[in-house]
Amino acid sequence: MSKFAKGSAVALLALALGACSSTGSQEDAALSQKSPDALYAQARTSMELGNFSKAAKSLEALDSRFPFGPHKTQVQLDLIYAYYKMDDTPQALANIDRFLRLNPTHPDVDYVQYMRGLVNMQADSYLFHDMMNIDRTDRDPKNAMDAFKDFDRLLKVYPNSKYAADSRKRMQFLKNRLARYSIQVAEYYVKMNAWSAAAVRAQTVLESFPGTPSTERALEIMAESYDELGQEKLKQHVLLVMKENFPSNELVAN
Repeated sequence: MSKFAKGSAVALLALALGACSSTGSQEDAALSQKSPDALYAQARTSMELGNFSKAAKSLEALDSRFPFGPHKTQVQLDLIYAYYKMDDTPQALANIDRFLRLNPTHPDVDYVQYMRGLVNMQADSYLFHDMMNIDRTDRDPKNAMDAFKDFDRLLKVYPNSKYAADSRKRMQFLKNRLARYSIQVAEYYVKMNAWSAAAVRAQTVLESFPGTPSTERALEIMAESYDELGQEKLKQHVLLVMKENFPSNELVAN
């Protein structure tokens, strides 16, 4: 590239950055001139149109300029939802935790707790993999576990919440996902001939995630592991449980 071309590219980049900065400054200046009601009306309009990024800017301006204004609580609730729709997990969780800390007795606390579960569940999902039907249960389950705990807390503290029924369904989905993850870990230990670790991991499926489709496979791994470890009594106990619950399994069918 010639010196002239390089210089032109740098100049164009500088102009573009300057234009962005100027536009941002103009937007910030415009927001700073609006009243609380006007800012909130703008934010609501943006949310209704699905422009959650623009809505978040208006809400952030409201939150910083008028922290004790007439819309303060609703602004916090709307910010949580806007960040959730933007898939901005850190900001969503930060605002959720702030709301729960500052408004522990607010009537919408159950909704905020429910949103915490949704945010963590969203952080655990991979839309592309879901669309392509790719199983990625081997990914780090931290967000899934956090979501499970969030929904569990909602059900324990607010059992009559209107979000309780949906939370139960989501917990079952997460329970199945976490059980599959444990099975994959156990199968890895089997491949490594780490039989004790495989048995322990498979047992966690029975103890922590009972009643999931992974139960049968967990019992198979436990039976194989105990056989390799020479633990005949434990193996026979597992086979007894398997015969009671999965009589057609080839390990106990004959």
